[in-house]
Amino acid sequence: MALPQWVFPFGLLIFLTVGCSGRPFYPLPSKAGHENKQPLQTFRPYNIAHRGSNGEIPEETAAAYMRAIEEGADFIESDILSSKDGVLICFHDVTLDDTTDVAKHKHFATRKRTYEVQGVNVTGFFTVDFTLKELKSLRVNQRYPFRDQQYNGKFSIITFEEFIDIALDASRVVGIYPEIKNPVLINQHVKWPGGQKFEDKFVETLKKYGYQGSYLSKHWMKQPVFIQSFAPTSLVYISNLTDLPKILLIDDVTVPTQDTNQSFWEITSDPYLDFIKNYVVGIGPWKDTVVPVINNYLQEPTDLVARAHAHNLQVHPYTYRNENQFLHLNFHEDPYVEFNYWLNHIGVDGLFTDFAGSLHNFQEWTSMEDNNKKGASNLLHEIALMISKYNSNTDADRRFLAAKGSVQIGIGKNSHIRRAIIDKNTQEVRGDFTNVEKQPGKSIFGQGEKLESPLGEVCLDFDDSIFD
Repeated sequence: MALPQWVFPFGLLIFLTVGCSGRPFYPLPSKAGHENKQPLQTFRPYNIAHRGSNGEIPEETAAAYMRAIEEGADFIESDILSSKDGVLICFHDVTLDDTTDVAKHKHFATRKRTYEVQGVNVTGFFTVDFTLKELKSLRVNQRYPFRDQQYNGKFSIITFEEFIDIALDASRVVGIYPEIKNPVLINQHVKWPGGQKFEDKFVETLKKYGYQGSYLSKHWMKQPVFIQSFAPTSLVYISNLTDLPKILLIDDVTVPTQDTNQSFWEITSDPYLDFIKNYVVGIGPWKDTVVPVINNYLQEPTDLVARAHAHNLQVHPYTYRNENQFLHLNFHEDPYVEFNYWLNHIGVDGLFTDFAGSLHNFQEWTSMEDNNKKGASNLLHEIALMISKYNSNTDADRRFLAAKGSVQIGIGKNSHIRRAIIDKNTQEVRGDFTNVEKQPGKSIFGQGEKLESPLGEVCLDFDDSIFD
């Protein structure tokens, strides 16, 4: 790829050792402090890994979440339920039948029950009838038979706290997107000391791990989270417990809510959106509620997205899956056509997907960032590739940041600079050209300054207008 035309008039001189090696675009989780992590991107719609990368690996397992992080997800999403002994777990269904090997455990045969779930009698092995130890003895299977079956029986159910650890241990900032799942059922069958409710334990767990702050606040950006639920009363209730951003999930308009018995038709009305915006920052609608479907063909879109945006609410529809049986015929068996339709035509703010890697690749290839910013990013990526063979010693007297395997390069003028972190191990440019105050004693260099290192000499002398 040729360098951008604006480079040459402004004296870019690069003398670096050239090299290249194949590595994952994003490293797997590894302990790292917030100050050294690539921040959450906020310039394009969020890539929300629905139950992890469950298109590849059984849903809501540690492996599925780690894979989603490796593939570039902004958020990892989970459904939170409870065990019999009150431990919060990551599991989608209230019963264990469809995605675990519980039926093979003959000593659990007498645990089958029938409970009312959202007005319907459901029979099966319910999570609320098993202790955490018993749940951990089960193994998770792939939900869909047409997906890869090689991981069946290899992974166990994880707890809410283990899920949080996976996000916090990532080498970049990864958000979490937990759902308060079936709170009516959970509160009926699980009791906590002191009269606490499911919602109390849920928020208590988030606070324990330092999650705090309103949407896009400084604290939130360090540990991003959206709390989601189909139950409006749960979201209203926890608004008194935390200012963390909340998302009201929306089902088919004909379906009643599990707690208020309202139809989602009413939930999507302007008067209701005007009410709920006091408690949530967005809605998470089923995609067919936003754009109706007849005979597997899309019809005219509703005005739900426009009305939600008019109420200053984000819209994160669900669920986007690559397989043909989930793609409407308008998309010609091409998930990228579906991504393009929802992101660039409907204009939503995030997507729940079973294939975080596919969405990440689509967004990387079609990013709507400012062209100049793209040029600068591409140039820095070229620099990163050229240092791939460099093995440095982190001597304190070197005029570049080599701590924790990174090189820091600053671009800018006067008291503000543009910063990018280049990881020497992955050759990845980490960081989003964030404006950073230039402070004495830090390894940040301004316009035209030189970085002396064994790599050679780098002179970055860009026209400031490329960042305007």
